[in-house]
Amino acid sequence: MPEVIPADSVGLVTPQVHHFDQPLTLRSGRVLPEYDLVYETYGQLNANRSNAVLICHALSGDHHAAGYHSMEDRKPGWWDNAIGPGKPIDTNHFFVVALNNLGGCAGSTGPTSINPQTGKQYGPEFPIVAVRDWVNSQARLADALGIEQWAAVVGGSLGGMQVLRWSIQFPERLRHAVVIASAPKLSAQNIAFNEVARQAIAKDPDFHDGYYHDYNTIPKVGLTQARMLGHLTYLSEDAMRQKFGRELREGKLNFSFAPEFQVESYLHYQGEKFSTRFDANTYMLMTKALDYFDPSADYNHDLVECLSHAKCSYLVMSFTTDWRFSPKRSKEIVDALMEANKNVSYACIESDDGHDAFLLPIERYHQVLSAYLKRVAVEVGAKA
Repeated sequence: MPEVIPADSVGLVTPQVHHFDQPLTLRSGRVLPEYDLVYETYGQLNANRSNAVLICHALSGDHHAAGYHSMEDRKPGWWDNAIGPGKPIDTNHFFVVALNNLGGCAGSTGPTSINPQTGKQYGPEFPIVAVRDWVNSQARLADALGIEQWAAVVGGSLGGMQVLRWSIQFPERLRHAVVIASAPKLSAQNIAFNEVARQAIAKDPDFHDGYYHDYNTIPKVGLTQARMLGHLTYLSEDAMRQKFGRELREGKLNFSFAPEFQVESYLHYQGEKFSTRFDANTYMLMTKALDYFDPSADYNHDLVECLSHAKCSYLVMSFTTDWRFSPKRSKEIVDALMEANKNVSYACIESDDGHDAFLLPIERYHQVLSAYLKRVAVEVGAKA
């Protein structure tokens, strides 16, 4: 917990809730008659409302991207190293909006919410959402906040997919798209990882076909296994070797099947922690949204044609040891943007940290992001 709030922090922040009565028709054809979105804001909106930046979260993220909810907080928001006064996403210049997506479990309407039509939790009956559904709901939030155009929409991983969808779906409503450690669609290997994680949850005896709350339980074992698998894909081999090597917890072999290596202990710890804070039905939904994402499918699978409808400028970034969303996938986006004659900058950052690098304060990464967004700030007259 912070004894003193750091000078470059956005400080103490309070989440806000916006309720939407207007029904939202989803890609699946199902309709949400009403819903809530939870969000936080950092910095000040300027007089002509030109300095707003939207942060799109990844698989297990939420609205709490920066600052502290109280002085008792043990750690700040998930992207605090990048958002704040003097940081790459500089709140001295930008009004930053971060939200929890539909289907989430941090306050926005999702499987853990009460279905107004039944008076019970939605549970597995909450409709599967797609990235375009998130973007539609985010556009409605922008309307509610009086933001006609974002100075930039920024996101990493699944967040980067939302950024791409924004640039195609609402081309007039953003000036810049910052796509970090992402891909134009999932590979078969990534879809396979997601399915193994979902099966770990679904086969847990405490899952009860998603109705686990009716049984006053959670599929803890399945969630733990899903998160352990996820961590394997988020870290690079170099990162795992540097962090753990083949170190033993007790300095000796015990010839048992209990965790003996430090890396085993780490995975168990991460899985256990995740299983107590994240909803299983939400995990199933979020991974399906990842699987379904393929904006080029609406354009005969022609990514160039798909991106030709965009009007914004792009910054695309990747990391050398990211094998979940490798630099090759970012280059697919860059090549298509160049062929579509769009304004695009690209940087591949040296890092040993694998996919998780997009969350870390890597000096070169922050330098590139900061330099780009400083130009955006000047362009939009971003002073609040």
